Amino acid sequence: MDLVIRDARVIDGTGGPSYRADVALDGGRIAAIHPETASGPRPSAARALQAHGLALSPGFIDMHAHSDLALLRDPDHSAKAAQGVTLEVLGQDGLSYAPVDDRTLAEVRSAIAGWNGGAPGGARRDDDDGDGVDFDFDWRTVGEYLDRLDRGIAVNAAYLVPQGSVRMLAVGWDDRPATEAELTRMRQLVAEGLEQGAVGMSSGLTYPPGMYADLAELAELCRVVARHGGYYCPHHRSYGAGALQAYQEMINLARDTGCALHLAHAVMNFGVNEGRAPELLALLDDALARGADITLDTYPYTPGCTTLVALLPGWAHEGGPEAVLARLKDETTAARIGRCLREQGSDGCHGVPVEWDTVEISGVGDPALSSWVGRTVADTAGRRGEDPWEAVRGLLIEDRLGSTILQHVGHEENVRAIMRHRVHTGGSDGILQGDKPHPRAYGTFPRYLGRYARELGILSLEEAVAHLTSRPAARLRLPDRGLVREGCRADLVLFDPDTVADGARFDEPRVLPSGIPHVLIDGRFVIRDGRRTHVLAGRSVRRTR
Repeated sequence: MDLVIRDARVIDGTGGPSYRADVALDGGRIAAIHPETASGPRPSAARALQAHGLALSPGFIDMHAHSDLALLRDPDHSAKAAQGVTLEVLGQDGLSYAPVDDRTLAEVRSAIAGWNGGAPGGARRDDDDGDGVDFDFDWRTVGEYLDRLDRGIAVNAAYLVPQGSVRMLAVGWDDRPATEAELTRMRQLVAEGLEQGAVGMSSGLTYPPGMYADLAELAELCRVVARHGGYYCPHHRSYGAGALQAYQEMINLARDTGCALHLAHAVMNFGVNEGRAPELLALLDDALARGADITLDTYPYTPGCTTLVALLPGWAHEGGPEAVLARLKDETTAARIGRCLREQGSDGCHGVPVEWDTVEISGVGDPALSSWVGRTVADTAGRRGEDPWEAVRGLLIEDRLGSTILQHVGHEENVRAIMRHRVHTGGSDGILQGDKPHPRAYGTFPRYLGRYARELGILSLEEAVAHLTSRPAARLRLPDRGLVREGCRADLVLFDPDTVADGARFDEPRVLPSGIPHVLIDGRFVIRDGRRTHVLAGRSVRRTR
């Protein structure tokens, strides 16, 4: 055999008690498990690793990742590999880079530059093509994007067909119902993406142009997803004033279409939802009791993270990024946007009037604007003697919509209550861009193990591992991942239960975790003795029936 890991505390992903064992690997799979209580000879191999009291678990699955370009741009990708993440699910929030054509590729690159970088044009980035991306976008379909990943990446990746990108191709940026011909094309694009290997479909129903889809349109696409055995992953219409109604809308949609549902970053945020997680969980329990197929993911932090432009009302986005900039430059229209944000509460801010002291700029595309980073809008505007909206308006124009933000609007009691639920999984929602990104991109998985399992006891260690491994693998319909079991893929993490901890903090967000010395993908070390190796063992993980 290739490798035997000796005397490990095996936490197998089922949620059951841990046990001591030798675990042998061969050909990228778990070949033998020999518990210390078993009789007979211990397995031998060409190489041996003494676990010395380390826990051995399946690799962690990040159910909500924004590494769509980072996996191609940064072969090291220690932000995730060092956490023990061996599989990420990309194509989130209804916007990503496949399927596209030449027109929509440019549009989506601009629209989500704050998430992933790679905005076309501009002198604010310093590589040869001027946009911070040193590779060609040489794909257009989902299958071609997955093929590109298969050339070798740091960790494995699955993909969701992004409904907003699909609508961009078929309808454009218009806020109107799709015609029958456009709906037919959208159904075809979703089906093609699933047939080429996508595991489901995502939506960003507070992000344009996906937010312009009505329930009937979403239902038609979900029926396609259901027929192909995938799941629907919505960022739904509100996490604020209308959160419970938005969750109910998605549950009803799943029930009516027969489509499996995975609720993205299932939080209850803003002051209107303080202490209301039990109401969400009651909603889920009722649907599950009626036979619904529902899972969810969360990150173990209270602030959220998105782009600054996302706070604008939906009507301000119609026509695409250039149209947004034109509206911001028009005094009358900009004043209307400001009133909507300040007084009514825009759909982009989940129906809640923006509180600028909770909005912290976490990154800018133009380095000349870096003085904004790490400060709230209220603070910077006050220092400048400006109205907060006028200051934001100027930043959006100068940065060409490329700024990212942290929103300090969450509630710890809600976070803890939701992570205990039996259908909960872990998702970082990690945006790796920006000068001061959210620490969840670097700390989500060790934070579950260290703070919430070991220190607070919100979950047992075995339960926490199950939430991060076998549950997401079951949602993804991957029977040979997410468990330490003979025949399963050797995607594994060795960590110290007594010391594992997140190192990333809001003031230092790019600090790697501690207590995770070894990570293997396909039986190969991607992290060894706490250091990133040269190995690129990751590949695309494609949908199976």
